[in-house]
Amino acid sequence: MSDPLTTSRRGFLLQAGAGLAAGTALQAQAQTTAAAPGAARPAAPADVPDVQLADEQFRRRAYEVRTALAKAAADQPVPPHPTNGDEARYPNRIGSDTRALPHNARGEVDPTAWRLATAAFASREPADFEKIPLGGTRKLLNPVGTLAVSLDGLNASQFALPPAPALASAARASEAIEIYWAALLRDVPFSEFRDDTRHREVLAAVAELDKAPDFHGPRLNGRVTPQTLLRGAVLYVDERDPSGRTGRWATPPGVTDGPYISQFLYRDVPFGAQSLSARIRSYTPANEHLTRFEDWLAVQNGQAPKARVVHDPQHRYIATTRDLAAYAHSAAAFGVIANQLLSSAANAADPSFGGVFPAGQSTLAPNNPYLRSKTQGGASGTFGAAYFQSLISLAASLGIRINYYQKWYEQRILRPEAFGGLVQQRLAGGITDYPVHEAFLGSQALERSRARNGSFLLPQVYPEGAPIHSSYPGGAAIIGAVTATLLKAFYDESLVLPNPVQPDPADPTRLVPYVGPPLTLGGELNKLALNYGSGRTAAGIHWRSDAAASYAQGENLVISLLREQKATFREPFEGFAFTRFDGTRVVI
Repeated sequence: MSDPLTTSRRGFLLQAGAGLAAGTALQAQAQTTAAAPGAARPAAPADVPDVQLADEQFRRRAYEVRTALAKAAADQPVPPHPTNGDEARYPNRIGSDTRALPHNARGEVDPTAWRLATAAFASREPADFEKIPLGGTRKLLNPVGTLAVSLDGLNASQFALPPAPALASAARASEAIEIYWAALLRDVPFSEFRDDTRHREVLAAVAELDKAPDFHGPRLNGRVTPQTLLRGAVLYVDERDPSGRTGRWATPPGVTDGPYISQFLYRDVPFGAQSLSARIRSYTPANEHLTRFEDWLAVQNGQAPKARVVHDPQHRYIATTRDLAAYAHSAAAFGVIANQLLSSAANAADPSFGGVFPAGQSTLAPNNPYLRSKTQGGASGTFGAAYFQSLISLAASLGIRINYYQKWYEQRILRPEAFGGLVQQRLAGGITDYPVHEAFLGSQALERSRARNGSFLLPQVYPEGAPIHSSYPGGAAIIGAVTATLLKAFYDESLVLPNPVQPDPADPTRLVPYVGPPLTLGGELNKLALNYGSGRTAAGIHWRSDAAASYAQGENLVISLLREQKATFREPFEGFAFTRFDGTRVVI
C-alpha cells in the first residue's frame, strides 16, 4: 500500500506549500536506503520496542495532528465584521483615520489620496499600497503584514469584534470626557486614586464620569469612584446577537483591588546573572504635545514632529499616569517580566535577582502534568518557563496580525488626537457641521483642558501622537491580553502575592508596603494586561473601547492557540484552565 503522506494530493500540497522539498528528498533517500539489498534492519529483541516502528508512528502522528488541526481551523467560519458606519456617513471622511495622507487646511483628507488608499484596502495588493500618496515622511504601519497566513491558532479574519462607538454618539462623548480628564490628571500620584481622597481634580473627574452618558468604565456599587477611576474594562462580542453588533462589558477580577499598577511592574526582574530594574526613565510634565493647530496638522499629514521627548533624569517607579504612558511608549520587556518573576524563586539576600514566591513553593498551574511525575520536569520543549515564553512571544506577533487586520481592513476608526482637531475646528474655527456630541462640548474636562493648554486639542504625551494606523482596536492592549491570559493558563492564578508594595507618595524613587485586601496572582495578571492598554489611553492615543475590545480579542486568540497546543502533547494532560477577563472559567 502506498504512503498517503507522499502520494495523496493533500499531502503533496502540504509539503509543497510549506517549502519542504529538501525534507521530501531526504525522506525518499531514507526509504530507498531501507529498501536496498542488505539494508534490512536487524530485528529487535523481543523485550525491546522496535525503534524504527516508533519513529514511523511519530512521523504519521505528526501528519495526522497537523492535518486535523488545519481542518479544524478551516471549519471555523468568518464572523460578521460590523463597523460603526462613520466611513460611509461622512463624505469628507472626518469620522475615519486618515493620518499620514495629505490634508487641507481644515485637516480634511485629500479625496484623491483617500480614494487610492481605499482601493488598496479593497484589493489588498502590495503594489496598490505603493500608489498611496503620503503627506510627509511617516509611513503606514504594516498593513500588508497583517495578511500573512498564521500557522498557529485561527487566522486574522476569523476573530469577531463589536463595532466601535460612532463619532457623534454619547458613548464616544463619554470616552472623550474620560481621555481629556486622563490628560488633566497625568501628574496626580496614584496614591490620590483612592476613595478617601480630597484631591479636587480627582473628585471632579469622578463626578463628571459618574454622570456621563453611556460610559462603561468600572464601578463600585454602581458608581464611578476614585478607586475605579481610569481603570480598564473588557468589551466582548455578545454571542446572543448573530449580527455581531452588540457588545458586552465586563470588569476583570482584581483590577479594582489595591494599587492601580500591577505588582509585576514594581519588581526587579531576574535574568540569570543579570536583572532588569523596575524603575523607569519617565517623562516630565513638559511633554504636552500637539496643542497648537499647526503642529497638530503637520502630524496629521505624516510629518515628523518638531518636538522631542523630555525625560525625567531621576529614575522612578510608575507612580502617575504620565509614568505609565512613558512605560507604554516602548515597553520592550513587557512580555517577559511576569514569566521571569513567576519562574524564579525569591532571593532574600539580593531581591533584584529573585522572583516573587519563595523557593520550594510551586507557582505552576495545578494541572501541569509534571507536578504529578516522580521522575520528570518540564523544560523548553513543554510545560516549562522557556516553553511558556516561546508561546507568549508567538502570541504577541499573532495578536498584532489579527488586531491590525481590523484596523486596516474593517474599522479605520478616528484617533483621539484627530477627534481633538474636530473639536478645535468646531469651537474655535466655526465649522458647525462637525458632529460632536453636546455631552462632551459642555464638559468640565474640555473647558479645563482649554484653559490649561490654550486650545481644544487633546494634549499628547508622545510628540508624534499615535502610530500610523487606525485607533480601534488597540495593539498594545492585545499584547497585554495574550501575555496575561497565557500566564493565567501556565501558573496558579489563585496564589496570593506576598509582600505587595506601592510607590512612596512622598518619593516615587522608593517603594513602601501596600496594606489592604490580598492581591491574587490572577488579579494582578489581569491588572498587568490592562495597565498596558491604559498607558496608551493616558498618553492620549487610544480610546477606552480600543483597549477593551482588544483584551477579549487576545483572549480568544489564546484559546485557539492553546487548543492546538494541547493536541500536540504526549504527556498525560487534562487541559489548560484559566479565568477569563469576564470572571468565567474556561477549560481547554
